[in-house]
Amino acid sequence: MPNRNQAPPLKEIQSFSLAKYEVLHLDNGIPVYAINKGTQDIVKIEVVFQAGRWYESHPIASRAAAVLLKEGTQSKTGAEIAEHLDYYGANLRTSGNVDTLSLTLFSIHRHLPEVLPILADILTNPIFPPQELETFVQNQKQKLKVDATKNDVTAFKEITAALFGNHHPYGYNSSVAMYDGLKREHLIQHFESCIHAGHCKIFVSGKINQDILDQLNNTLGQSLVVKEKISKTHQFNPFTKKKMHFKIPNSVQTAIRIGRQIMLRDHEDYLGFVILNTVLGGYFGSRLMNNIREEKGYTYGIYSGMEAFLHAGYFTVSTEVGSEVTEATLTEIYKEFRRLQDELIPIEELSRVKNYMMGILLNSLDGPFNMASLIRSLVLSGMNDQFFNDFIHTIQTITPETLQHLAKKYLNPEDMYEVLVN
Repeated sequence: MPNRNQAPPLKEIQSFSLAKYEVLHLDNGIPVYAINKGTQDIVKIEVVFQAGRWYESHPIASRAAAVLLKEGTQSKTGAEIAEHLDYYGANLRTSGNVDTLSLTLFSIHRHLPEVLPILADILTNPIFPPQELETFVQNQKQKLKVDATKNDVTAFKEITAALFGNHHPYGYNSSVAMYDGLKREHLIQHFESCIHAGHCKIFVSGKINQDILDQLNNTLGQSLVVKEKISKTHQFNPFTKKKMHFKIPNSVQTAIRIGRQIMLRDHEDYLGFVILNTVLGGYFGSRLMNNIREEKGYTYGIYSGMEAFLHAGYFTVSTEVGSEVTEATLTEIYKEFRRLQDELIPIEELSRVKNYMMGILLNSLDGPFNMASLIRSLVLSGMNDQFFNDFIHTIQTITPETLQHLAKKYLNPEDMYEVLVN
């Protein structure tokens, strides 16, 4: 019998590999990435289009299209679609971000013939009902009013606008005027230009058999038309002013955002900077958390993070503190930047971060749906299996000297944008 009073010994994660997956093509050319690792008769089908903000011809069209796609087709109302999916125990989610628009379907095997045609109908015959668009607009305008009272939301919006420009797809902030100017024709135009086979990739995970792949081909492989891919370019226009302060009435806290643009995933410094970010503020035991939460007691939480889009990326430090300790918090954040530039990270601390990151990567391979999310991220960012292997190698071999070099290169206070909202 094991001794329940004694913890099991800790062991370092030495190595692991990305799950094998198969790449197929439907009759209309859509690539299908199949991750066959499930044990239960359930399947996840994610249909992803290059149809995010980057491809809009009118602001907010991508988000509105993502929300309203399943609110009605030429043959079914939104209520009928929801009732049909619910009857067969299926779940369909839509989402839109700056680069992509996606639909994710969960279904058990035996009901897939009943729900896949619904997905195909949504992707070929949506009508974007005017009354649903009106409801969406009114809800979003109300949400804008609520968000305007939230320090953290305002800080996020202002830092991204400053980093990319307030007319750039990665930086613009929605407004009442934008929603008032949104027409059904904008959604139809966005759908027709972006929701087609040329802009599509499909990720299938779970317990997969040939019958499921054949059903995919017989529905989405036939219904989604082939159109020419469109490409768009946008000029980055970051603000010249790097320190900004915004006031919200009756606020007792300050939301702090400090950040800058950073490299894309294929840059030689990217993987190392991911590790540096983790040391600084990327997990609960980070330096920012130990200093500003644990030692100073200025905040409940402070984190640094990275966002890698297809065409740009950015790094931010985020926290909310009492207004009376705002300046002290800023001083401590920049102090942690300088520590990473001036002092080598102790081996014991770096080993702890490496073990943490290896554990996070191992968890990302736990189950077919997690595997599919990881593979999706790699594929959509133009990476391959080697990127994953390189990441593991970088975690295992990176030195304090390399991290200090990256800190000197990317954590200079004069390069940072600073947004305060209180």
